[in-house]
Amino acid sequence: MEGGTEISHEEAIDRAGRLRERVSVLGGDRVEILAVTKGFGPWAIKVAAQCGFQNIGESYAQELSTKWSQMDPEERESVDVHFIGRMQTNKVRKVAPIVKVWQTVDRPSLIQELSKRCPGSSVMLQIKLAQSEAQGGCQLAEASELLAMANAAGLDVTGLMAIGPQGEDEIIRAGYKEIVSAADEWGLKERSIGMSNDLEIAIECGSTMVRIGTALFGDRPAR
Repeated sequence: MEGGTEISHEEAIDRAGRLRERVSVLGGDRVEILAVTKGFGPWAIKVAAQCGFQNIGESYAQELSTKWSQMDPEERESVDVHFIGRMQTNKVRKVAPIVKVWQTVDRPSLIQELSKRCPGSSVMLQIKLAQSEAQGGCQLAEASELLAMANAAGLDVTGLMAIGPQGEDEIIRAGYKEIVSAADEWGLKERSIGMSNDLEIAIECGSTMVRIGTALFGDRPAR
């Protein structure tokens, strides 16, 4: 399911302002807000752009393709799409002309497909911090090999991305610190960590990009 209850322009501006203040107090200008529009209709992308959020996050190839077809060229040009969901290799072709940054690169086959369909594109390596099989990402121990592979394939690896583990704050903090330490070691600028429920911890640990959906657009409808 995709859509959600559309919020008013005034409410969107108010939420965006409160979110920016929340992030600014913690991280200043170094932290980018990625407006996560997945699960919502095209209205959320338009609202994000109206609120000054250039970067948006989508997770499902078919949903993204459908939304994009419902938007006019000016609306499309107002945002940069980051793909933040688990990407099936056979779906890359469908959204390659739309996606600006691929944040969930986690295996050799995906690197090969991206280098074929969109050579030189910007990517992040997704690191798995949780034990859930449903969650994508590679183990941190595997990431240096994938980094070398992506660089050799001509992709522009800009950073690391991770979804925070479940548990106490200290567990989340320890996981995020691992991500930041690895990014520092490998000279990667971006650390896409932190969402609506744990952005304070992520920014404290060194996040440069937080992925925010519900704090901007409200509850996401069930799929």
